[in-house]
Amino acid sequence: MSEDILQRLYQILQQRRVAGDTERSYTARLHQGGLEAILRKVGEESIEIILAANRGTRREIVAETADLWYHLMVMLSHLDIGYAEVLAELERRMQESPKP
Repeated sequence: MSEDILQRLYQILQQRRVAGDTERSYTARLHQGGLEAILRKVGEESIEIILAANRGTRREIVAETADLWYHLMVMLSHLDIGYAEVLAELERRMQESPKP
C-alpha cells in the first residue's frame, strides 16, 4: 500500500506541475514558485518535524512527517526525479549493509 500511495501522489504532483490551476491547487502554486520556493518549504517542514519530534506528541510527529514527505515529493517532481529512484537507492544501501 505505501508504494501505491507514493505512486498516486507522484502522478498527481506531475499533473499539477504541468497543468495545475494555481488558483485552486497548492501544489501548482508551489511548482509555479519554482525550486527556490519549494526548497524553502522543505526547509520549513524539516524544522517543524524536528520540533515535533522534540515535543514528543505522536500525532504531531506523524502529521509533520507527512508534510515533509509531501514537500520532498514536490521537490522530486519539480526536478523530474521519480520517487522510485530514491526507493532504489534505499534498496541498494540495504543490500550493502551487514546482515543481522
